[in-house]
Amino acid sequence: MRTAFCSAMVGVATRPELVFLTGDLGFMALEPLRDSLGARFINAGVAEQNMIGVAAGLARCGWRPWAYSIAPFIYARPYEQLRNDVAMHGLPVTMVGNGGGYGYGVMGATHHALEDYGAVLALGGIRVMVPAFEPDVAQAVGQILDRSQPAYLRLGLDEAPKAFARPPFAPWRRLVVGRGGTIVVCGPLVGGLIGAVRDLPEERRPNLWLVSELPIIDLPAEFVADVEASARVVVAEEHVATGGVGERLAREFLLRGVTVRRFLHRCAVGYPTGRYGSQAFHRRECGLDAASLLAALDGSS
Repeated sequence: MRTAFCSAMVGVATRPELVFLTGDLGFMALEPLRDSLGARFINAGVAEQNMIGVAAGLARCGWRPWAYSIAPFIYARPYEQLRNDVAMHGLPVTMVGNGGGYGYGVMGATHHALEDYGAVLALGGIRVMVPAFEPDVAQAVGQILDRSQPAYLRLGLDEAPKAFARPPFAPWRRLVVGRGGTIVVCGPLVGGLIGAVRDLPEERRPNLWLVSELPIIDLPAEFVADVEASARVVVAEEHVATGGVGERLAREFLLRGVTVRRFLHRCAVGYPTGRYGSQAFHRRECGLDAASLLAALDGSS
């Protein structure tokens, strides 16, 4: 999605208030944006705390700053600055984190973002966008620019089958219709599920819902109807349980009186074997692969 993000930003680079900061990252990817923005493209160096402080100052002066880095470097290293400089003042700074979840695979825990949107949402007033498909990125960029508030954009890989018709970006999207329970997925993780579920017999095929924007503000009536009809829900996300979609969705069910007979939350659980591997390896360890999620919905695991 990084290439799609660069293209989207180039498309809005003529907006005079736009300024882009990078933490010495984006080589062989963001050069078109650098060339489009000129002096408004700033390499802030390996100094993320300072980069967020500078971005906040620019926002205070009327600019619309975007700050880019590997996901854990954009929220964890400068967390105090995000809290004190950006969130407390509601400044329209957008943090862009590349490689959410286990996206950086064998590079290990220091490069994994497993608690990012939970930590960011805890600060209050920040919108989180988690595109699942490449076309989502330009639409998310446009929506962020239409709002005047802090935002966090979490980028990953578009993993959907090539022939899949990707619906327009929205906070909630139903991708597959069936009668075999309900699966709710946050972000690109959903791509690997689409092919696994859409060819199942209708009685086993789950309703597959995608969440792409947080915090959860509303529940679509169609989603609530699916949940109450099946009474079985599996929530899957490449994020720890605390502050994640599963925790927030369970709260919404309780507040709204939505009846769920069986509620399962599959999430990032760190490193069960103490080893590092590919993103797919870590997902399997956490039961986030398609086979494990379908088995969980069926009640066999």
